[in-house]
Amino acid sequence: MGNRLERLTGYDRITVTPVTPTIGAEVSGVRVGDLDSETFDEVFAAWMDWKVLVFREQDITVADHIAFSRHFSELEAHPFSPYLDGHPEVIVLESTPGEPFAAEIFHSDVTYRLCPPMGAVLRCRVIPPVGGDTIWADMEAALEGLDPETRALIDDRRAVHTVTKNVLNIKEKAERAEELRAEYPDREHPIVRTHPVTGRKCLYVNESFTLRVAGLDDDDSDALLRRLWRQALNPLYQVRVKWRPDTVIMWDNRCTQHYVVPDFFSSHRRMERTTLIGTEVK
Repeated sequence: MGNRLERLTGYDRITVTPVTPTIGAEVSGVRVGDLDSETFDEVFAAWMDWKVLVFREQDITVADHIAFSRHFSELEAHPFSPYLDGHPEVIVLESTPGEPFAAEIFHSDVTYRLCPPMGAVLRCRVIPPVGGDTIWADMEAALEGLDPETRALIDDRRAVHTVTKNVLNIKEKAERAEELRAEYPDREHPIVRTHPVTGRKCLYVNESFTLRVAGLDDDDSDALLRRLWRQALNPLYQVRVKWRPDTVIMWDNRCTQHYVVPDFFSSHRRMERTTLIGTEVK
């Protein structure tokens, strides 16, 4: 995968401190609300290298959050998540003791669409006193970690992603299954995806939305998908980030999966997220 540590001296406007050797870095020396073109170029380069960027001590406004996100892409509204009043491009991810919520399954966002999101920018608003970390998995490293036989089996195969695999677990949406399937028809994506910017390849299936492997019978498909999903669970491919007040994190949805550790349900946790529009999967 190349030694990204060699690039750490290539920044003039920001400081990049890796959290692991392949995924996750803390970026300092920048306020995300004040990003000129030269600083953006360095942030973008760091994002492509480290996939998950953590910005601490970011006392920003909603307008700052939106403006920073729009440096990278136009923004989209999530089809199901509640959003901030007056800002449909900012979704609210909130958990309270009365209504606990966490994305407690490794997934890439909205892969059932023809053009899944490029990435996302998540801003911490309320954090629990203990717990509530987020884990990201490096799906490029996960692909490289596969044995040669499995890699040969998946290189030219595609998988079906569906909206209803996930939302049918949500009671209020179960009755809309057929309507949702009509609005968001199943999509086939390559199991091995090529990143449109870096050209690197990654494993592109996730337990939340991937239904089956095209061209395999149900038993073989299920067995293969379980084997591939397990790759995200390997700590060797993960970075775990502890939230602090005024933390902003952005990640590349094309080559990572993420998971919220559900150990905070007795406390309040609130995040606000923008979602970056992506392109068709190749």
